[in-house]
Amino acid sequence: MRRAGGEASWEWGERGPGAVLAQGVLAGGRAGAGGGRRVAVVSITVLVPDEHGVAAFADVDGVRAVRYEPGELPEEAADAEVLVPGFLSADKVRLVGSLPKLRLVQLLTAGAEAWVGQLPGHVMLSTCSGAHGGSTAEWVVAALLTVFRDMREFEDDRRSQTWAMHQTETLQGKKVLVIGAGDLGKQLKRRLDAFDAEVTMVANSARDGIRAISELDDLLPHHDVVALMVPMTPATRHLVDAAFLAKMPDNAVVVNAARGPVVDTEALLVELQSRRLRAALDVTDPEPLPEGHPLWTAPNLLLTPHVAGSCTGVHARAYRVVVEQVRQFARGEEPSNLVRGDY
Repeated sequence: MRRAGGEASWEWGERGPGAVLAQGVLAGGRAGAGGGRRVAVVSITVLVPDEHGVAAFADVDGVRAVRYEPGELPEEAADAEVLVPGFLSADKVRLVGSLPKLRLVQLLTAGAEAWVGQLPGHVMLSTCSGAHGGSTAEWVVAALLTVFRDMREFEDDRRSQTWAMHQTETLQGKKVLVIGAGDLGKQLKRRLDAFDAEVTMVANSARDGIRAISELDDLLPHHDVVALMVPMTPATRHLVDAAFLAKMPDNAVVVNAARGPVVDTEALLVELQSRRLRAALDVTDPEPLPEGHPLWTAPNLLLTPHVAGSCTGVHARAYRVVVEQVRQFARGEEPSNLVRGDY
């Protein structure tokens, strides 16, 4: 099996971890009076950052999960072939360099930009795609409902004990351009469809039901909302720049549930301060947002501190995906969420 993406490709030979686990039987010997072959107990060591990970792997045959602290690795780290970093891992180079048998870094996050280019060529990188799409899509819908139904204004009225009825906008019938057709984008479309919004999906290349990114210039003027659900790559950095924003119609809404640098912050601030456009941001550039940054006081902005995926059940959802990716690795397969190239 060969890793794709760059010259640092690698192969598993017949004695790779998956081959050993798949073989799993020792010739000779008998197991009890009934005879038969003895099953070899072969274990892949997986370093996990918390007790959620230990529990998730407890019933997975052939896998030994060991909890670690980044500053103090356990003795079992010398045998670890898989590393599951915590949600907020730091000092990646030192951590990876301390694991001589490492073959796979399996993330708990859907985004991999912090790890791309940080690993030796023989180490695979796999994301947690499939775990956070639902909760992130839910945040986008909540943000749009908050904006269109004037929820913040009504809360201000409550605090001032003011009963002031007025007509609001509605998500029904809004034309929403979803940029990104992976798990996040698909999950968002499902939810927007339920609100009778008109959804257009955009990806790198056109396919059935999906428009190409090259068509953005024609699409932007005709949509009320642009929802960003793309990974952070060199190609998506500042995808939303001044020229992009200028093509959006007055009063349109930019929603960023992707990564902060997908949006040119300075260009967005110009549009917000003129009150021509509106925005809902769960991520920012810089992040965390420093005290005194103009985004804190920008008009027409709904801002949350990168919490779209941070909700009840996040660990269970993430580890369901992680366990499946590690099972695939143990069978000698490429993880289905394998990062290739810049991804």
